[in-house]
Amino acid sequence: MFSDRRRRRAARRIRPGDGHALKRYRWWQPLSRALFHLDLVGDDGRPETWSVDVRLWGDSDDGDVRARLYRDGVHLATSKLPAELPVTGGTVQVDTSSYGLRRCHYVTPDGRERRLVPDPLSAEGRRARLERERPGLSRGLGVASWAVLVVALLIGVPQIVEQISQIPPVAENVDTFTSPVHLSSALNVALLVATILASTERALRLRYHWLLDGGLFGDD
Repeated sequence: MFSDRRRRRAARRIRPGDGHALKRYRWWQPLSRALFHLDLVGDDGRPETWSVDVRLWGDSDDGDVRARLYRDGVHLATSKLPAELPVTGGTVQVDTSSYGLRRCHYVTPDGRERRLVPDPLSAEGRRARLERERPGLSRGLGVASWAVLVVALLIGVPQIVEQISQIPPVAENVDTFTSPVHLSSALNVALLVATILASTERALRLRYHWLLDGGLFGDD
């Protein structure tokens, strides 16, 4: 959930849409675009399809990552992230991590929330289909991703602390720390790559933990 302060800041970032049509998802966009949908019933009783489109690498003009909100395929609003976009009966909260989306949820005024449904052609949609069709494999991938991040944390943090403790101003005031584990450069690179893949897999499921997914190699 967004804090009250975050909610006020998000409201100031919203800009009105220009009415252009939502572009359909292309096969080459899984790593650069996230597209989610939400089916609601309007105040007039008619069904509505709301869509949130996020270009994960940022817009071409300024590099900022924005969420674009559509209703029935028509552009209604745009906001830099983190965003809270008004829809029928509530808001859609959108935020990213270094590896993809960390949040894309519909939230009602009483605090109930549900995740939007990823477009079937998107990377998130394909991951969701795997979870439906191969639940055992899906759980295995989830456990493996979690394990990789835990190992990276346990191995990486002591090495980082050792390097920090050897900085002259730090070493003059505290005892030098020696990490119990030292990996070769090649193994450290392999661990970094595995960590990126694991965090990306979790981002496809909108899973995020401030320490596992953002504390060592990513954002807070």
